Amino acid sequence: MSEFIVSARKYRPTTFESVVGQSAITVTLKNAILNKHLAQAYLFCGPRGVGKTTCARIFAKTINCLNPTADMEPCNECESCRAFNEDRSYNIHELDAASNNSVEDIRNLIDQVRIPPQIGNYSVYIIDEVHMLSQAAFNAFLKTLEEPPRHAIFILATTEKHKVLPTILSRCQVYNFSRITVEDAAAQLARVAEKEGIKAEPEALTVIAQKADGAMRDALSIFDQIVSFSGNEITYEKAVANLNVLDYDYFFRLVDAFKKEDTATCLSIYDEILDKGFEGHHFLSGLGKHLRDLLVASNEKTAQLLDVGASIRTNYIEQAKVCEPWFIYEALKIINEAETSYRMSQNKRLSVEYALIRLCNIEYEKKNEI
Repeated sequence: MSEFIVSARKYRPTTFESVVGQSAITVTLKNAILNKHLAQAYLFCGPRGVGKTTCARIFAKTINCLNPTADMEPCNECESCRAFNEDRSYNIHELDAASNNSVEDIRNLIDQVRIPPQIGNYSVYIIDEVHMLSQAAFNAFLKTLEEPPRHAIFILATTEKHKVLPTILSRCQVYNFSRITVEDAAAQLARVAEKEGIKAEPEALTVIAQKADGAMRDALSIFDQIVSFSGNEITYEKAVANLNVLDYDYFFRLVDAFKKEDTATCLSIYDEILDKGFEGHHFLSGLGKHLRDLLVASNEKTAQLLDVGASIRTNYIEQAKVCEPWFIYEALKIINEAETSYRMSQNKRLSVEYALIRLCNIEYEKKNEI
């Protein structure tokens, strides 16, 4: 039986081309290598799981590659690339500042920086979670960061740029990594599913991508979790059940009931949702997002902003046709008021049910306006 490797490791990008959702940064880095405009220090900042450390490793590998390709990708054949791929490279050093954040750790690093590379042109020092360094460690690092040996390049990575000293920032080229869009994450998950021989519904992959909240690493971890739950066929229903996500269908049914002034159906649906273990604030947040998406779907120019699968997008567009903008505005106003009062309410269920009753009365009040 072969050893299982989690998808986040197995499909970790090894070239700039395979990095998901950071094309502006990868193109800039490749051009810097091509034009030999390498800085002595870089700061990669952004949310977790978006490719900061991955890009740092690819960059370090490429600048030491003895035969880079025409589009500045590592060849994976020279001794430097093979050493990197086999985790025996002495040119690339990684330090986790979360657990090595003292002055002594930085002094050891500074002593190491003086040693020139054995193969290739550069010794690259990747310091992850650099914001965790102590004040004294930052101060000890300043001089070396400003005037390192010609063979040394530092790549600092952090999720909390605001905690890095301004004196450090001023010595680095700063690259801001963005969250991975739902569309990009779902597309990458589809490629992984195809390679693994797993049949996956696009709507299911979209739900996984949304749950990952912009982190590709999280999306792949959730993907593995769903595969363990559902086997080689991932359906939307199984993904929703495993991730404890409210099905879109609940919200479509609720809006239909609002339009029909059907209070009994609304209260029954909410009771069903509570029985599944969801809390009121989660429900109100989801209903508010659904109404927002209906407003987006009502216009062809903004419909493309919907982060949902094709079939669910069609449902939004169809329901938006029967929901006038004034109805959605009033519904959003009620939801916003309900979310505010929910936090202070002693009877939280009653607070949500009162909001649902008000939503069912929007059409009635409109008809009876004088």
